[in-house]
Amino acid sequence: MSTSTIGQLDIVSAIDGLRKVGAEFHARGWSVGTSSNYSAVLLRDPLELLVTASGKNKAKLATTDFVRVDANGQPTFEGQPKASAETLLHTVLAKQPDVGVILHTHSVWGTLLSQIYADVRGFKIEDYEMLKGLEGVTTHRHKEWVEIFDNTQDIPSLAAEVSAHLRDPDRRWQHGFLIRQHGLYTWGRNLFEARRHIEIFEFLFECLVRKRSL
Repeated sequence: MSTSTIGQLDIVSAIDGLRKVGAEFHARGWSVGTSSNYSAVLLRDPLELLVTASGKNKAKLATTDFVRVDANGQPTFEGQPKASAETLLHTVLAKQPDVGVILHTHSVWGTLLSQIYADVRGFKIEDYEMLKGLEGVTTHRHKEWVEIFDNTQDIPSLAAEVSAHLRDPDRRWQHGFLIRQHGLYTWGRNLFEARRHIEIFEFLFECLVRKRSL
């Protein structure tokens, strides 16, 4: 998968990249069972995404375990498997100009933090050197706010809430958010950047939870 552009993307490269990510994230305990979903922008205008199909083991994604959807989350042609239930969250995020790949994980650490800080709708991470792994961050003094959205099976409502936050000029979160007792959503211009953000957030989440237990 290209590491330099956002826009039209070769579908074979996109599938290959997301399959490798699934196997890696499963091995690291971030995408266990059939949890998690991933997507990549295939076309920018009109928007078309490649999204993981529903209920698939991310350790063993087949080349046929993906769905091509439009900006409304609808399949672009018939005969495809069912798309992830959270496809609308991917389409909302993919409409942002600097988003080419979206990754969603279900780790222990992120799940615990999303429960601990649910009442205050998020938490701040600061003074960690690893923050510099987030795109555009150049100092450990950076303050990263991680917004927490309430969990719901009403994905259209959740997608609308996330979309409203994206349009809010006072929005504090920048690189990712959590869904309460659910998991992390983050993204990047390409697979390399989005994968790096997952690694950085998961490292920092583990640090925060372990620090609380000391």
